[in-house]
Formats: sequence, C-alpha cells, structure tokens
Amino acid sequence: METSAMASLSASNHVARVLSVANHVADVDAESRIATSWRRCLISHKLDPARQGPPQTLTEAEVRHVAEPMEETIGLLTPELDDLARVLRDAGYCVNLADANATMLFSRLPGEADARMFMDWKIYTGSNFAETFEGTNGLGTCLAEQKPILVHRDEHFRAQWHMFSCAVAPLFDQAGRLAGAVNITSCREDLERAAHQLALAVTMEATRRMEGAIFRDHFRNTWIATVPGDGGSGLLAYDDDRRIVGACRSARALLGLTDGLIASGIDLSRYVKIDHSRHADEIVELRRADGRPLGQGHVAPPLRAKCSTLRRDAPVDRFDALHRLAGNDPGLVKSVKRLRSIGDHNLPVLLHGETGVGKDVFARAIHAASNRARNNYVALNCAAMPESLIDAELFGYEAGAFTGARRDGSKGLIVQADGGTLFLDEIGDMPIALQTRLLRVLENREVWPLGALKPVPVDIRLISATHRDLGRMAEEGTFRADLYFRLRGMEVRLPALRERTDRDDIIRQIAREEAPNCRLSPEAWSLLSAYPYPGNMRQLRHVLRLAGCTAEDGVITDADLDLPPFGGRATQTDLEAAERATIIEALRKNGGRVTEAARALKLSRATLYRKIKQLKIETAQ
Repeated sequence: METSAMASLSASNHVARVLSVANHVADVDAESRIATSWRRCLISHKLDPARQGPPQTLTEAEVRHVAEPMEETIGLLTPELDDLARVLRDAGYCVNLADANATMLFSRLPGEADARMFMDWKIYTGSNFAETFEGTNGLGTCLAEQKPILVHRDEHFRAQWHMFSCAVAPLFDQAGRLAGAVNITSCREDLERAAHQLALAVTMEATRRMEGAIFRDHFRNTWIATVPGDGGSGLLAYDDDRRIVGACRSARALLGLTDGLIASGIDLSRYVKIDHSRHADEIVELRRADGRPLGQGHVAPPLRAKCSTLRRDAPVDRFDALHRLAGNDPGLVKSVKRLRSIGDHNLPVLLHGETGVGKDVFARAIHAASNRARNNYVALNCAAMPESLIDAELFGYEAGAFTGARRDGSKGLIVQADGGTLFLDEIGDMPIALQTRLLRVLENREVWPLGALKPVPVDIRLISATHRDLGRMAEEGTFRADLYFRLRGMEVRLPALRERTDRDDIIRQIAREEAPNCRLSPEAWSLLSAYPYPGNMRQLRHVLRLAGCTAEDGVITDADLDLPPFGGRATQTDLEAAERATIIEALRKNGGRVTEAARALKLSRATLYRKIKQLKIETAQ
C-alpha cells in the first residue's frame, strides 16, 4: 500500500509539473525541446499525462503488413542493428528499428532480467510509440522533430514511463526522406543522464552507417563520391557521364541539391572541381558502390577529386533532362522547345506513344522542369488498376465509406498531388463514369472523396499519356470529347524507338546503363542496331539487362541477346515472351529468390510477383 501511495503521489507531482510547463509557469531541467514537446502533447494532441495503460500494439498479421515496405531495408540493416545490440547489451539496452509512424518492426532485447521488463511493458516489435498517442518519448518525439533526442526518465510525458530512458536517432533513406528511427531504451536506475548521452552518440554513429548502407545498396550500379561536411561525410551517386543521380541528406544540405536538380541530371562538375594534384587539401575518394576503385578496365572519372569549391548557386538548366530524352530526334527537339516556351503555365500535357517508349520518364522530366518540382509527382496507370479500385485511388474516400475501407480513410491520388503533378498513364482505358468525375475536378479545381460532406480544393498540373487514338475514340463516343480537349492543352508525340533518327546513340547509352561492365561485340552491335524493337525502350533495357548478366568475360555477343524474330508490328505475345524469358533468367541466376531477382531487374518485389502470376511462371517459392 505504501509503495502504491508513493507512486500515486509521484504521478500527481509529475502531472502538476507538466501543467506548469504548459502554462509557462516553470520549465523542465533538461533541454527546452522536452518542454516544447510537453506543450505539444497537452495542447495539440490533448493527451493526459496521468493516463495508464500499454501502447497500441499490432497483431502478428498487422506487423507483417506494415513491415512489408521495409522488408529489404530491415534485412540490409540487421547486421548493424545486431552489432549495436551487442555493444549495448551489458548496459541493459533494448534496440529497436521503427518505421516513420513509430511502429517498432525490429527488436533486440538485452539479458533475461531486463528483457522481462520490456516484455511486460510491451516495448517490442509491433508496439507503436507515436508522440500523438504516448506523449513525449524518445521514439515518438524523435520522429515528430526528425532530430536525435534523449528522453531521460521523468522527461517522459506519461508518468508510467518514468523508469525508462530512451536515446533515438532518425533514419533517412537514400533520397533524404524520413524512413524511421533507431531506438535504444534502458530501464537501469543506476545509469545517469550523461551515460545515456554517450549511448545516444553511439546510436547516432551506427545510424549514419545504416544510412550509408541504404544509399550504397540503392545506388549499387552507379559511382559513389564521398563529400566531407560538418555533419560527417555525404554521399553522391553519379553515372558514367558524371550526371548526379542521387544524394544523401547531408550531401543535399551541403550542396543545396533538390529532387528537381537531381531529376534534371545535373553534372557533377558543377559541384566538385576535379584536381589531379596529389597535394590537394580536401580529397574526396571516388569509388563504386561495391568498393572497386575507378579506372580498372572502365572509362571513368579520376580516382581523386578535390572539393575546392562547393557551389550552391551554380546555374542550372531545369530542362536538361528533357533535352537528354529528346536527344537528336528532330520531332522531340521541337516538342521540348515548345515545352520550354509554355514554361510554368499550368497547361495540361498529353503524351502519345506506343507502349514502352518512356511516357512516364518523359512526364517526370516535365515535372522536374516546372515550378512544381519541389512538390509531389503522383502517377497512376489506369490500365493496370482494376476498374472497381480506380475511383477510390483517384478521388479518395472518408472513413467507413464502403466495406473494406481503411479505418482512417484515404486522401486519394489527386489530393496527394496537390501543388504538384498528377500523371495518368493509359488514360484511354479510364471508364466513362470516371472520365466525368475527372472532368469535374479539372473544371472546378476540387475533389469530392467518396462519403465526404464537402469538396477538397486542389491545385494540380495534369499530364496524361496513352497509346490510343483519343481523337477517334471521342468521335466514336468511347471517350468524352470534352475531357479529350481538356487533356490536350499540348500534345507531345513520343516516337517509337525504331522511328528515332538517333537510335544508335540511344542504344549506346542504355547499354552503358544496363550493362556497365560489358562491351558489345561487332555482331551484337549489328543485331541491336538493325532490330525494330516492338517493345521500344522497355524491351531494349530488358534485353541489355539480361545480356549483361549472361555475358562471359565482359563481352556481349549476339548469343546473349534475347531478340525474338520480328517481321512487322509487335504482337502482345512477342512482348510477353521476351518479358517472360527475362524474368525466368533472372530467377535462375538468383537461385529462384524473388527478392533478389526483383533487385536485379530493378523492379519492386510486388511488381515482380504480379508479373510472375500474369505470365504463369513457376517458382520454387
């Protein structure tokens, strides 16, 4: 009874302290960030610091569903997380990796005595510690602020968590986006705050290594430059033409790089001055993601470069990516010139071309060249989405709008694209009923989600694409004529690969990208140059990707090229056969492991599973 009374008194004192901080009567002894978080929990989240009870915890099935997008990342980071757990085990720390929503997806518990405490309080895989639910705590507050933090004992908002100390570092992905957090928690009463600060420093360093591993894995087929900065080394990824294709968070901050600049294919030399002197003060070692030094049988930048001037104000042509896509094809060069002339006017663009010509790539380049480049680019393939789901995906819905709806509803792709660009691929396959709803969105600039009581205003730029003749469909009544003219603010025709005047240049470039460690034999080049490519760019990439895997001694021969006989226009059977052969070969080379085959093919695991099912490919799994 006496212990219970003391605990109740302690909780009451804590509540009074929290309230005094919220009213600015007093401040806490720790960082002002704790006081700010307490006020946020009381005022914005409307939480009760005296509330008792465990955190929200997912079932095993729910954990598997939530963890699926991070499955490969968890596997990649497990060795580093295990090392961190071994280092901190004797101090009684558990180690957790959580997603960006503060749900723990990976846990390593300490020794048996300490582990029992964590299990009793549900600090393990599946538990959610978002600040909006649990108040000020290491994991939730770190993610809310996207900064490392230590929350020590009674700095927690809820009195029941006072026996714990949490040190947490945010984890960012290869594009500088928040991916989750690495959390360490101890229930040892004998450890002072200074000891936990040291543990936080260890965790931050481990997290930096994890971010480096994520970056290098994602850009494993590129070159990597290490750029020194105040917050540790930043990483840049670039291709054989020294165009930057990726930058980690610290490199982005150091160099002022944005998604738009990277999408435009900005040249590395704008930021890094090449210096052949071995006496340079600041040396940046350039190497491939796999650690091989440059220049070994491969035309590449020099082994060393000097960051003598890191220029944040380098002039950039935001249309660079579009110009590269246009190449030397006269029709595309003219189209890009017209796109430059309309600038940032919110004029819808309709892309027309055969399947596989790269309509999505072209749409992304238009977005990157616009004043919307800093905002979302959202894409939907109308042909790949079942008709029954397109409505909900595009327009969103309120909670409980229909059976099976998400508990908290869904924004819908149009709302997600607000301020940015919405790309509707194969719009010719959109059902007539949805065409009417889309037309209303374009006219009124507002969306009515399913089950909503009022519309949501939106500001989007629409880019559409199709391989169909929408003009003829409008005449025949199978596509709304008024929507067609709404979509066709400017029409850009993307020629088939066999029609392009610069086809040889394109083949060389894609060969460098898909088979960077190989060269083409004269026989292979003759075959590639003469083939008409019914599957366009997509087919060429698949063929060269497969050839790069099967080539012996780094030489691609005509025997490595899976090019089915073709005497006229492509049939769907031809394309499916080529795709099926590519997937089967990738599975064979990776021992039937779908995850590794997907990585080799540069596809998502879900996409590869779907293609395996569609093409009726048997797997060992």
